[in-house]
Amino acid sequence: MKYRTVTDRSPTETPAASPSAVPPATGAVLLALSLAALTALCVATRVPMADALVYRAEGTAVAHGTDLYGFTVTRWQLPATYPPFAALLFVPTAWLPVPVLKAVFAVGNALLLALLVRLSCRFARITPGPAALLAATAAGLWLEPVFQTLLFGQINLALACLVLGDLHRPPGSRGKGVAVGIAAGIKLTPALFLLYALLKGRRREAATGAAAFAGTVLLGALVLPRATVDFWTRRLFETDRVGKAWIVDNQSLQGLLARLLHTPAPGAVWAAVAVAVAAAGLWTARRADERWGVLVTALTALLVSPVSWSHHWVWCVPLLAVLVAEGRVRTAVAVAVVFTARTLWLVPHAGDLDLHLPWWQQPLASPYALLGLAVLGGRCPAIPWAPRRGASRGAGNCASNHSPPADEQRLSPHPP
Repeated sequence: MKYRTVTDRSPTETPAASPSAVPPATGAVLLALSLAALTALCVATRVPMADALVYRAEGTAVAHGTDLYGFTVTRWQLPATYPPFAALLFVPTAWLPVPVLKAVFAVGNALLLALLVRLSCRFARITPGPAALLAATAAGLWLEPVFQTLLFGQINLALACLVLGDLHRPPGSRGKGVAVGIAAGIKLTPALFLLYALLKGRRREAATGAAAFAGTVLLGALVLPRATVDFWTRRLFETDRVGKAWIVDNQSLQGLLARLLHTPAPGAVWAAVAVAVAAAGLWTARRADERWGVLVTALTALLVSPVSWSHHWVWCVPLLAVLVAEGRVRTAVAVAVVFTARTLWLVPHAGDLDLHLPWWQQPLASPYALLGLAVLGGRCPAIPWAPRRGASRGAGNCASNHSPPADEQRLSPHPP
């Protein structure tokens, strides 16, 4: 299936085959088969959707007035880790029976993936036909970050849709920045997009987003004053509460360095590298065009966050869309392979084996972090092989020089 790219075509260029030539029913069949296979796999393995159960427990704590950060649930003893505002949004989940809750999260995340594919195509300025959209959604279900999001009952796809939908709106649009601020109020890392808007000179957008974020904090404080004080003065700084940073699940810089240095706490080394990567990433994002600026900001946030579980990397979807839009088909295929190969689950990782991997297994254990660094390096104007300002690749312009079963022997099971 072919995509139409929204760019000017040379008069001598032969038009690509219209996506409408492929019947939408073909894409629908592919999506149905993919969903059926996924459903069968989830039923056969009795997927617990542990994170959805944590969200349900958070909603129950709010509804019953109990301690939001004092409980643990599931056999992995998972705690609440999000700001109080997120718990307020989870209250409706407390009213659902667990089987219904799992079905809602499964169907909801499948629909959100379809929305993210559509938003990614608009963001990349390509206009696929219905068949291509359905086929892309069918394939996207098997990208490891997306698959894990469905497996755990996570909210990553919802957050990505909020951010990408907001950032794609025309500059100066009324309320532009609100959705990013709300996403930051649910999970803090999207706040980096507000700094990106500020660096791009979009002060109104940054201020609107900051006000929306402040509103989420204020609402949480009004409804849950004790939990708000507890989170912002204590729980926010308990990074080990989220989980063990050194396990292969963590695809951030801290996880990469912990495994590479064979230490559970890379400490000062990680802090220095994270600061350098954050500065380089934001500088690169500021000089890049809007598409790569947003992607570089997203990857920078994933890299410098203390913990970025593999399912947080759902930004691979818009990344693939932009690569396709720029005509980098081989690169897109290579990136898709990285996000479907699941090499991080192939290395020994039971117990503390993550900390004892030999050098040749390190790239397999940290594929997303290394790919993120490669993208940042490839876009940075200060690096010789980065594209020069105004250079173009393919159809786009560049403006700057199998999921593992639950492992009950893990020292730290995968938290939300």
